[in-house]
Amino acid sequence: MKIARQWPILRDRRVLTQLPLLCTLLMLPFTALMAQNAGYTVPRTVDGVPDLQGMWTSNTITPLSRPAEFGDKLALSREEAMQLEQSVADYSAQQDQPSDPDREAPIKGRIELADSYNNFWFDDGTRVAMYNGEFRSSLIVDPANGQIPDYTPTADQRIAAARAERASHGAFDGPEARPLAERCLLSFSSSSGPPMLPILYNNHYQIVQSPGYVMILVEMVHDVRIIRIDDGQLPDSFRPWMGDSVGHWEGETLVVETSKFNPSQRFRNSSDQFKVVERFSRASDSTLNYKFTIDDPDTFTQTWSAEIPMNLTDDRLYEYACHEGNYSLPGVLAGARLDENQ
Repeated sequence: MKIARQWPILRDRRVLTQLPLLCTLLMLPFTALMAQNAGYTVPRTVDGVPDLQGMWTSNTITPLSRPAEFGDKLALSREEAMQLEQSVADYSAQQDQPSDPDREAPIKGRIELADSYNNFWFDDGTRVAMYNGEFRSSLIVDPANGQIPDYTPTADQRIAAARAERASHGAFDGPEARPLAERCLLSFSSSSGPPMLPILYNNHYQIVQSPGYVMILVEMVHDVRIIRIDDGQLPDSFRPWMGDSVGHWEGETLVVETSKFNPSQRFRNSSDQFKVVERFSRASDSTLNYKFTIDDPDTFTQTWSAEIPMNLTDDRLYEYACHEGNYSLPGVLAGARLDENQ
């Protein structure tokens, strides 16, 4: 179980019935896969640009940062990928056992994810990410070690100052002190992005195109991102959620540059200089290649990039009613007031 603990944990019991088919698919020669992609003709929309439309999912057991055991090794062998998938499937089968109704209540300060969600609710994928015919050990491809670069000294100072500011007024003084996702203002863990990262569940994205625009509807918190094509940037005073996204076509690839994020939206302690460049391209009828590059010289010691395969699905996108069901926020604030009174 060593590998299963180091990789995001598979939460989908369907893999137990799909595993024989999965192993068969993994046995396909890489040359055949690459030959198929090399001859692929990208479909077009009515206005003649590459058609990226559809319902896509990015769920995968491949982590963003590379596990230390793989070092600088980005591409995995078929056997290594199968071993990882089997290890996570075994873990999932064990976690799918019924919960003990007589178990003790969780201890304050030591509440774990399993205390609030059981295995049924997770959907973080069943397979190692395959990008351009390669099984990947991490989503990060640059730098070569597969790790997020270090913070700059400026970023360290800014993070320390922000931490001190939060400590000065308390983490539960009011709703403004709570994270954006907890307040149902934006999706969890940069699911809507940019960059759009796979998380524990709700990794579906619906892409719709019209002349001059690309819309991405995000399953998590139902965020809607509108990308303007061949347009100018918004004035500096405009700082929307998910930033200001402007795209253009480079051959078959949609290139999107996003900057001017809302000051309350910080990606891994990013600064107001944070910029993301994304590339979307069809690799096949059922696969969309998604690559992003992070550029924030005030935060990271170098730029860094990741590649994420997105797979076409016929799943339906259900409503994510975050505000309507968000009873936890008044609950935690009421608990803080009770603590103060005592």
